[in-house]
Amino acid sequence: MSAALSSTDPGGAAIVARGISKRYQVGRHPIDALTEVDLAIPKGKIYGLIGRNGAGKTTFVRIAATQLLPTSGSLTVLGQDVVKDASRVRLSIASVPQESRPLYFLNVDELIFLYLMMRGSDRVDARQRTNAILDELSLTSVRKRLVSHLSGGMRRRAMVAMVLASDAEVVFLDEPTTGLDPFARREVWAAIRRAKRDRRTVLLTTHYLDEAEALSDRVALLEGGRLKIEGSPSEIRESVRLPYRVTVQGGFSRPELEPYGEVSPFDGGFIVFAREPAARELALAALGRGARVSLGPVSLEDIFLQIVGRPIDQDAPSEEEGGGGG
Repeated sequence: MSAALSSTDPGGAAIVARGISKRYQVGRHPIDALTEVDLAIPKGKIYGLIGRNGAGKTTFVRIAATQLLPTSGSLTVLGQDVVKDASRVRLSIASVPQESRPLYFLNVDELIFLYLMMRGSDRVDARQRTNAILDELSLTSVRKRLVSHLSGGMRRRAMVAMVLASDAEVVFLDEPTTGLDPFARREVWAAIRRAKRDRRTVLLTTHYLDEAEALSDRVALLEGGRLKIEGSPSEIRESVRLPYRVTVQGGFSRPELEPYGEVSPFDGGFIVFAREPAARELALAALGRGARVSLGPVSLEDIFLQIVGRPIDQDAPSEEEGGGGG
């Protein structure tokens, strides 16, 4: 499970990373936030970069968005090197950082409209784009409210709206739905999908695995600054050693389940990761004992647990002190 399945053919790629590494010096101790990451992110697709806090996601995005210099390796965006051609790269990208700091003295309408004007839109186009995104993300009712008076989740939504309203060819969204309620989250998802329909490339970082699975054409998993696995959600499911998940409540002890596959306890029962024949055999045996049982293919969350050995909401030790979390 440790070998990365990396899509490194740059043909048709919007972002190509070759051996990207980032090392911070904290006192006497070097800390590796990224270690020789190779990725090719296709144009016009939604690409999910997943991992726990501290896994290296934000460091990768900051390098790709020309906000941070890599220690070694190369990274290009639309064929332009992020170090040598940083000014050109910035003309074609838009980014919502994980720790966004909008201009609090502006209202929501001004935040988006002025951002678009600064990017080169004319007044008519900027107004149309602003109105459209305010409506799409249900921000029209707060358009005249100062950003400083918004809740954290609403402020986050305004920042996402600002970036998605732009005509940038490549959009970076670092944890875009953190702090949002389920309804607002779904609205952001719909706006991200629209960006894809407009043939824009979206690099999305998230620790919500349902979000990555719902949105992403391809997914890469980072852990400890290293690429662990990469591919479409279906390719990743096919690549894992134990592609089925059996949930058993009652009727079995843990030692009785261990011959079928890898067993993880949860409140009220056990989850068994298994190959298809063993999974079906266990499901039938569980039904025969009157246990509650469910059988299905693994989710990204299950795969993460298999690869990393810990849930995604269990934070990693911070590899990114000095460079931002994630």
